[in-house]
Amino acid sequence: MHSASGENALQQYQQIGMRNAVDESSPHRLIQMMMEHALSKMNFARGFIEREQVAEKGKAIGDAISVINGLQASLNHKADERMAANFDSLYAYMMRRLLEANLNNDVAIIDEVIVLMSELKEAWDAIAEEADAVAEQEESEGRQ
Repeated sequence: MHSASGENALQQYQQIGMRNAVDESSPHRLIQMMMEHALSKMNFARGFIEREQVAEKGKAIGDAISVINGLQASLNHKADERMAANFDSLYAYMMRRLLEANLNNDVAIIDEVIVLMSELKEAWDAIAEEADAVAEQEESEGRQ
């Protein structure tokens, strides 16, 4: 009983830490965090398939799909309609493939989506400095 209480306290502490990280993050960093979380969940799902842990696999894939859905929902179609449409299609493809991986216990499909998300994250990471500079400029202009 004591260890369950300790685990609950640890989960609450982690949730508070995550909330603080989210509250203090730029919009660009939030997208990075979402991509990291999706990749983490897909890697967990991969391991669960290999260990034949069906329920855990389903939850991990469901979590990854939810995060990708959040990325899709965050697209700014007004900024660049064509680019947003391309990302929209890519995210929809990733979610369909993860559903297929879940149904067929297919690690190769998860690996495919991991590669796609990793490449997307690398590109997103490469523009981090530029995005941070823009956010700082906008923030300083807002204070004036």
